[in-house]
Amino acid sequence: MDIFIQQVVSGLATGGIYASLALALVMIYQATDVVNFAQGEMAMFSTYLCWSLLQAGLPYWAAFFATLVIAFVGGVLIERIVIRPVENAPILTIVIVTIGLLVILNSVAGWIYSYIQKPFPSPFPSKPIQLGNIVFGTHDLGEIGITLVVLLLLFLFFRYTTLGLAMRAAAQNPMSSRLVGIRVGWMLALGWGLAAAFGGVAGMMIAPIVFLDPNMMGGIQIYAFAAATVGGFTSPLGAVVGGFLVGVTENLVGTYVSFIGTELKLTVALAMIIIVLLVRPSGLFGRSFVRRV
Repeated sequence: MDIFIQQVVSGLATGGIYASLALALVMIYQATDVVNFAQGEMAMFSTYLCWSLLQAGLPYWAAFFATLVIAFVGGVLIERIVIRPVENAPILTIVIVTIGLLVILNSVAGWIYSYIQKPFPSPFPSKPIQLGNIVFGTHDLGEIGITLVVLLLLFLFFRYTTLGLAMRAAAQNPMSSRLVGIRVGWMLALGWGLAAAFGGVAGMMIAPIVFLDPNMMGGIQIYAFAAATVGGFTSPLGAVVGGFLVGVTENLVGTYVSFIGTELKLTVALAMIIIVLLVRPSGLFGRSFVRRV
């Protein structure tokens, strides 16, 4: 029983990371109906920027929030410079552009910082918390707490602020939003900026665990896709719940299914994507759209 609880706690911790990146995927999908395949690399690049600020002598939390601001501005610029020229192109064109952005960011990070792994500090104490035979890592608990805080702030922003309501309206009905004076183009750019900031949070939380290198988000992005698919690409809450479900499921399956172990844990995420798409394509919390022919 202790092993089961330990694996659930560890799964919730890693699920919090998947949830942060899944939130970023959902933000861009809601704004543009496009899945951003470069989201993980954007998060990785933001984490390198934070590392640079830390090396320059900034305290951790100062570097953390400065990175979020830089990531937000970078996300807005990417939308205006890279995505905007192809926004009316076929979906496949935009997907290829995001894949190209993935390759560019990975290569630039390797060129600037090299592909040597670098340690990244955690803002939480290193001493774990032990209750009986169950060990709670302070970084793990901190990840979960930060993910839930981000979700709460996102909910309050979209529910109770004028800008948040305008962004929701622009995403759901761009034509009607333009008629009432909402600048839809800028709303989409702000959506990319927020998604980049959320991705930066995920990158800074995962880096102390896996070390910092240009390829660190490759597997994490697959788990984030699984989280967004399970929860629903149209639901921020679903992305968070999906992240926790994916984290717990992969840990339990890796522990109790002997032939999977740690080597095939990634296949668990891929299997969850396939199962959800076959059974409920809109996800657990996603909205189903019906079109009349």
